[in-house]
Amino acid sequence: MEDVIQIKTDKRFIRQVKSLGGNPLKECMQCGACSVVCKLSPEENPFPRKEMLWASWGMKDKLIGDPDLWLCHQCGDCSATCPRGVQPATVLSALRHINYLEYASPRFLAVWLSKPVYLPLVVAIPALIILLILWMAGTVSVPDGPVDYSKLFPHPLLNGTFATLVILVLVAYWKGFRRFKRDIRKNQRAKIKGQKSKKNNQKRIRFFYQLKEILLHTQFRKCQTNRLRTLAHILVFSGFLLLLLVTLVAIVNVLFFEYPMNFWHPAKIAGNLGGLALVTGTMMMIWYRLFRKDAIGPSTYADWSFLIFLLLLAVSGILTEWARFGNWSAAYVIYFIHLVLVWIVIIYAPYSKFGHLLYRLAVLILLKDRR
Repeated sequence: MEDVIQIKTDKRFIRQVKSLGGNPLKECMQCGACSVVCKLSPEENPFPRKEMLWASWGMKDKLIGDPDLWLCHQCGDCSATCPRGVQPATVLSALRHINYLEYASPRFLAVWLSKPVYLPLVVAIPALIILLILWMAGTVSVPDGPVDYSKLFPHPLLNGTFATLVILVLVAYWKGFRRFKRDIRKNQRAKIKGQKSKKNNQKRIRFFYQLKEILLHTQFRKCQTNRLRTLAHILVFSGFLLLLLVTLVAIVNVLFFEYPMNFWHPAKIAGNLGGLALVTGTMMMIWYRLFRKDAIGPSTYADWSFLIFLLLLAVSGILTEWARFGNWSAAYVIYFIHLVLVWIVIIYAPYSKFGHLLYRLAVLILLKDRR
């Protein structure tokens, strides 16, 4: 007697995928063109054909924790080739978004970030927390004299709250990552060969190798349809990384050296370059989403909010610097807006596309066939 394969269909899941951009899902005829054209898809276990099949049948259990979702760069090669215009890249993006919700901790923050109705809350909560901190410090009013941001938000308080915020976000990342790793390990392809003593060494080797791949975007360069998107992603990634490093340098300077840094300080120059890279990269991404929908597919609210917040973060940071050097009357207002945007980007990082970095790196390390 032949084995019977039971398919667990989740109709609500199908509707969720469609609402996130996978509307023409049922048009897929399983021709396999998407898997053939994708240069990132491994021969022994190609994607996104199987993901398209699972999604159309509502097989949520197969797609939550599916490692191949995180190997896709959404470059659009598959969507440009699809004879039915199904947009597989958009479907995979929707599936990744659902995974963000699944692994989010706490989940309500991910829900807030994904729906425009919660935008006032997304902005208001960090703004109110910062105002409360300033009120408790007795510095809510605009200080007199030359612009000195430490008069509004004293450096010890600023560094302490920033460090606390980062720790809380890392805890949220870790909680989601543990559940994600558990689901990945359920997949047979996630079994790592060798003895335990060798396994740890192999994981370290894979970590540095795959981290290099992510930093340099080497796999992204294989994409053909939207080559400039590679540059856009490199600019956004490197720009944000530079700004993060400059922030750490600034904290060290506050504690041990001269602060604020002058305009020609190496860290200040690096920060300006990082801000310029972030502005340029996000603008390029926005241009693609506006004028290259044929390849990228429709953009969701989550896509747009992520890009807009990043762009506003970079622009407000540049204006904050200019306001200090120019002694603008609106300097403290601009600085407050910048602080709110910093908190928004950091607080919601695990639930935005920044989460892709963590999950993709985990997949590349955990899967033995991705070395």
